[in-house]
Order: sequence, then C-alpha cells, then structure tokens
Amino acid sequence: MNVDIHPEVLKELEYIVELHAKHGAPNPMQTVEQLVAFVLASIADGSRRPGAWERQMLDMMGLVANCPEHCEYRRQYGRP
Repeated sequence: MNVDIHPEVLKELEYIVELHAKHGAPNPMQTVEQLVAFVLASIADGSRRPGAWERQMLDMMGLVANCPEHCEYRRQYGRP
C-alpha cells in the first residue's frame, strides 16, 4: 500500500519531525514515515477500542460508523 501525501501537508509533517528532533516531545518521531505509521496505528486502535483515547480522534473526525458493531470492543484488528 502506498499513501499519497499532498506536498503542503508533507511540509508540515516534516516540520513536526524537525521540531521533535530540535526540542524533544513526549513521543518524538524521527521520520515522517514513523509519524504517519503512529497516527494510522492510533486510528486503527481507536476503531477497535471504543473507550480508548484514540477513539476521541475518530469521533472528532467523523470516522465512527453509525452502527452498533463499531461501538463494540475488539481484541484483534480487522473484521471480527
């Protein structure tokens, strides 16, 4: 799988990584790839764990499906 990132968005992600390298962060990322992988993993975790802090991101972005099954905790990734 390949992910296309708009050039302007990529500039901002590179800037975040630069700030992490220069000033530190609670969870510093060393590359844009690490940053994107962390964000995508957080989205996946929020999808399968309704009570997790990551679910708040999905709620705010409108990424929680309007169905009961998306409100159930799942131990594993993917279709139950």
